[in-house]
Amino acid sequence: MIVMSETVARERSGHTAAADGQYLYVWGGYVSVAEHEVFLPNDELWLYDLETGLWVRHDMAGTIPPSLSGTCGCIVNGLLYIFGGCCDDGQTNELYSVDLHDGTFSWKKVEPQSGSPPSPRDKLSCWVHKGRMIYFGGYGHKLLSEVKDPKSFAVDEASWAEDIFWGWNNETHEFDPEKSRWTEPQTFGRAPAPRAAHASATIGSKGFVCGGRIKETRTCDVFCLDLNSWTWSEIVSCSASPSGRSWHTLTPVSDSSLFLFGGLSEDCRPMSDGWMLNLETRGWRRKEHQHEDKPRLWHSACPGRDSDVIVFGGSHDYILLVDKGHCNDALVFQTQPYPLIRLCQDFIASHSSVFQSQILCLPPKLRRAVEKRTNTTSQNTSRTAE
Repeated sequence: MIVMSETVARERSGHTAAADGQYLYVWGGYVSVAEHEVFLPNDELWLYDLETGLWVRHDMAGTIPPSLSGTCGCIVNGLLYIFGGCCDDGQTNELYSVDLHDGTFSWKKVEPQSGSPPSPRDKLSCWVHKGRMIYFGGYGHKLLSEVKDPKSFAVDEASWAEDIFWGWNNETHEFDPEKSRWTEPQTFGRAPAPRAAHASATIGSKGFVCGGRIKETRTCDVFCLDLNSWTWSEIVSCSASPSGRSWHTLTPVSDSSLFLFGGLSEDCRPMSDGWMLNLETRGWRRKEHQHEDKPRLWHSACPGRDSDVIVFGGSHDYILLVDKGHCNDALVFQTQPYPLIRLCQDFIASHSSVFQSQILCLPPKLRRAVEKRTNTTSQNTSRTAE
């Protein structure tokens, strides 16, 4: 069922979001109600139209996953996959998928035909390469007998129960949807230290990981995993770098640059700074933007059109203490100069009353884009007036 919405998706943190074509898909997460953490409904999917800025909610069916936060979501061949996360019963290692294009929005639990899934965990990350999902890191639990290498699983000394230990890991696991198979590829080089609440991004055959929490510290180091050779390398900055953080985001905006935004600082402050990393020069550059007054942590960030970055949700407070600052606004970050056609569309749409008689004279493609944007502007103005 499609439910047209006059509002936006509810405020949330720890949700999953992924962009595919015109839409941003948002699922899960949690919010605070009367000082209690409440998971968002697991049977609804929110679609944000990246062109019009309007929201639509879809009811979901099928084998619905439990309500989760800290899950890892990605889109592969039109399917939204979610793995891991934390529910009322603790961390999970289940994998679910939903077809975004068949109109049914029906969840399926993915049962692997071979291989073993990673141990239960949340606050992990994912890269997509050649139709496969590669998962890295996270915080979760293992049996003591499963903790074989302290370099790959750092035990949280404050969290254990009998022979079950919680902690951070730096494991790499791959799932191939076509073969329905889990594997744990052997990696080479010096891997990042075990961590969770880090940020990751994929460009071509390279997977990047940045920062996160490592035991009681937060860092902003950057590592790259070659997804063909499974070789790790560290990207050592040649310039001033962002301060250490967790619960931030890293988004590809070109073939050689990444955009970092927000997070929780080393001294537990929500952050609003933006940074560009040039992978060719290995240099960081502070990026000024119009949302400096809107700190965010445990938000989502996805590529938009024309190298925009769309940030949704998250919290503007330190959620481990306050946990009342969840957000539901969509922030748009312009990271590259816009092409001329977009500048023309934006200008004409914002001055539609002046150009109304001339719109019909525009080329068909430009006219349709301007009319769509003009209608959206009128609808948003009407809502504001109400």
